Amino acid sequence: MRDNMTHHCTKFSGHWKIIVYDEECFQGRHHEFTSECCNVMEFGFETVRSLRVESGAWVGYEHASYQGQQFILERGEYPQCNAFGGSNAYHIERMTSFRPIACANHRECRMTIYERENFLGRKGELSDDYPSLQAMGWCNNEVGSLRIQSGAFVCYQYPGYRGYQYIMECDRHCGEYKHFREFGSHCQTPQIQSIRRIQQ
Repeated sequence: MRDNMTHHCTKFSGHWKIIVYDEECFQGRHHEFTSECCNVMEFGFETVRSLRVESGAWVGYEHASYQGQQFILERGEYPQCNAFGGSNAYHIERMTSFRPIACANHRECRMTIYERENFLGRKGELSDDYPSLQAMGWCNNEVGSLRIQSGAFVCYQYPGYRGYQYIMECDRHCGEYKHFREFGSHCQTPQIQSIRRIQQ
């Protein structure tokens, strides 16, 4: 049986749209969302196995209530779970919650990274994509804290946009991430070695 359901939110209507499927390659039951979903099980899904992002940028989470490994979902098709995090991410077996990234603005992104937690130590101003922070002169492979003045970024564990992803937004935590544990529930280390802006 194929269900064609739509979950709307008037606040976000027209800006974000994602269609999720309970089988790979866009098969099986599907559901259209224009706003956040804290648990796909509430809509009769065990997990999401494929999806299409038709508009806006989204962040997906491994577990319900926006917990676990997170990954960026930009406009395009994702026929299998292992495509959710991109070819350079860790293996992803499920996506159980997701939400739109309201502040994504590729043209106007600014952030400040700090060497140590609580905005201490050496700092660097960023407003572009950086496949290697060390190549741009950053002192080591860690970022202790950061401030997002505008827009949204994806921070990656390794150079070349590889490894765990951490979505940083100016409208979350008031744009202030004082400690690496605020980077995401799956973050175990302050290791960040590449950063890019999120496309809307």
